[in-house]
Amino acid sequence: MAVNAGELRHRVTIQSYVKGGRDDDGYDLPSEWIDYKKAYAKITPLSTKDLISAQAADSEITARMKVRYSAGLDIDTTMRVIWKGRLFAISSQGLDDSDSGLEYTTFNLSGGVEQFKD
Repeated sequence: MAVNAGELRHRVTIQSYVKGGRDDDGYDLPSEWIDYKKAYAKITPLSTKDLISAQAADSEITARMKVRYSAGLDIDTTMRVIWKGRLFAISSQGLDDSDSGLEYTTFNLSGGVEQFKD
C-alpha cells in the first residue's frame, strides 16, 4: 500500500541547530537554525480527544508529521519543523509504517517557541 502523493500536500521546512564556535581568528560565531531539508509531508493536528489524553499523560504532542520513508531517514529529535509559519519540535524518533516499513515515516511534533530560544 503506497503513500498517496496527494496526501503529502504540506510543504515543510526542517531545520537543524548549528552551535556557534570560533572562527580562525578567534571570534565567536553565532548559534543558529539553518534549513536542513524541505519536504512534502502530511501534518495532522491532534484531535481534541487526543489532546486531552496527551495532557493527562503530561505529553506536549500537538501534531503528527508523515513523510516518505527516504525523506525521514536522517531526521531526528534535535531538529524542528516549520509549517505555515508555526514552529514544531520533533518529539519522537521516526515510526515506520506497519505494512513494509519502507513507505512512510511518522514523527510526533510538539509546539511552543520556548523550546527554540538560544
